[in-house]
Amino acid sequence: MPEEYRFTYIGGSSEIIEKKSRFIATVEPVKSEEEALAFIERIRRQHWDASHNCTAFTIGPDHQLTRCSDDREPAGTAGRPMLETLLGEDIHDTAVVVTRYFGGTLLGTGGLVRAYSSAVRAGLNQAVILNKRQGIRLAIHTDYNGLGKIQYLLNQEHIPILNSEYTDSVHIEVLAPAALFDKICASITEHTSGQALLAKGDSCLYALMDGEILLF
Repeated sequence: MPEEYRFTYIGGSSEIIEKKSRFIATVEPVKSEEEALAFIERIRRQHWDASHNCTAFTIGPDHQLTRCSDDREPAGTAGRPMLETLLGEDIHDTAVVVTRYFGGTLLGTGGLVRAYSSAVRAGLNQAVILNKRQGIRLAIHTDYNGLGKIQYLLNQEHIPILNSEYTDSVHIEVLAPAALFDKICASITEHTSGQALLAKGDSCLYALMDGEILLF
């Protein structure tokens, strides 16, 4: 599993017009094939009168499961370009349906590929895309003399603080990216001359959104 990967946290929708054809992209976060298929069926029922409801989804931190459908568009002009757009943006755990209402003018193979790809990008722009990271909880116990140095190091590495307690000493619990855990511990030990006490906690997955910590 990668240390960090992008995923859809909140879905979105957008519409583009190409030669009077409407292309409506609806993006949804999904965690399984069952969720993806249920989402696709919901959009198809919502747009039952559309010319096409083309689909693509990718699931898993290593894109273990990918599927796409042209839904009667010429082979390779819709579903595959949609999926390649998701993979090109390296976005995981995401499904997208592009609904087309035909406007009366044929777009040709190249035009369809561009339209479906552009629609997916427009939909992604309306969704909330976050970075999911592997993290390790780290408990830090220090006196007030070492607090400023520790806070500086945490700010430098953008380490989120989960909890803090101030009494005659200071106890801080932070969430360190797994890839930086050893480096952060070594830096804290060095800058406090070994006075700070460190305790490694549980591993977890997390993301940051507008300064808020989201745990998974």
